[in-house]
Amino acid sequence: MNNLIAALNPVALSFGGLEIRWYGVIIAAGILIAMTLATKEADKKGLDPDFIVDMMFWTIPIGIIGARIYYILFELDYYLQNPGEIIQIWNGGIAIYGALIAGILTIYWYTKRKGISFALILDILAPAVLIAQSIGRWGNFMNQEAHGGEVSRAFLEKLFLPEFIIEQMNINGIYYHPTFLYESLWSLAGFVLILFLRRKEQLLRVGEVMFTYVMWYSFGRFFIEGMRTDSLYLFGPIRVSQALSILLFLGAMGVWAYRRRNNYPPDPFYTNITRKEA
Repeated sequence: MNNLIAALNPVALSFGGLEIRWYGVIIAAGILIAMTLATKEADKKGLDPDFIVDMMFWTIPIGIIGARIYYILFELDYYLQNPGEIIQIWNGGIAIYGALIAGILTIYWYTKRKGISFALILDILAPAVLIAQSIGRWGNFMNQEAHGGEVSRAFLEKLFLPEFIIEQMNINGIYYHPTFLYESLWSLAGFVLILFLRRKEQLLRVGEVMFTYVMWYSFGRFFIEGMRTDSLYLFGPIRVSQALSILLFLGAMGVWAYRRRNNYPPDPFYTNITRKEA
């Protein structure tokens, strides 16, 4: 039964010397779906959906650049020796935390410039970002990257995975943990959870949808990152994403507790929208 299916081609289309890779197609699909969901939610909250589109015009490219810079900074010795590969983003080598940091800074700048609630926008975007992350991990799958350590084929079969996933995890005759799949499913579960909680308006205050996202994603990422073989390291055995996951989880939980303890008032802009809808 081994090797019934060949590894999938990471190139979706070729035109002469130009290649369109599945990695980019999948990332683009995730972004498009996220934007669609975010604009619909913005409309429900009383915002002009075009605000989200205009904001994403800045946030997406800056986020991608941030993801690449983040990755390069922690692999600086390699890229200093191979500067021609710095722009080869189509071969992978972007870090989601870098995209999130750059994206959040951009959103903060844009919302302040437009006089729109930063917390409200993050609440609108949180589940959309999670579904984009869930979809985007399949780009790693097509590139046969972001996988975990060596496992047996029997182990993968016990997970009841389809044959095409099992064989895509066969790299040079060795099978690996499909950590891309673990994170994709974790993000999908978080997306469903946040949609459920967001409908229960009495449970969450403004900003707490975003805190839920941060805690959910960082908690899962900490454990999944520990399984990966391509981690970025701070020093010694300390993995960058694990250290950042701990900080983000504790930070989000701490700010949430502080806001609740001090009966943090509702966001003024959100309150105005609610009154208009009433």
